[in-house]
Amino acid sequence: MHETDMTKALILTVKDWWESQPDRPTISHVYLTVGQFTCVEPASLQFSFEVQTRQTFLDGAKLVIQETPLIAFCHHCQQEYHPEIGIHYACPTCQSPMDDIRSGRELKIDRLEYTSQPPIPLP
Repeated sequence: MHETDMTKALILTVKDWWESQPDRPTISHVYLTVGQFTCVEPASLQFSFEVQTRQTFLDGAKLVIQETPLIAFCHHCQQEYHPEIGIHYACPTCQSPMDDIRSGRELKIDRLEYTSQPPIPLP
């Protein structure tokens, strides 16, 4: 389950940004773009995020994942197509092997949603 390591890297990246902020904002949402060809299982990533952020600066933050489809381009046919992951990667028209991936390999933090007010301490 490489989602565990990916989540650790995500947390460290967000933490670097968070620590550089003078007021240490409260982060409510972390938005990710995950391509279908990254072999990342969104449900596993969600679970790993929830477990690893407990009692940290991200405790209670929601992970919002936007998946992008695998889209390839066939230079011979001059058209885009949607390969079937794990089944068929060649161009459906001419059977040329997939060599130009236009979408589906993304794995990035899109944005954070946060408030600059520190949380009110509980009595």
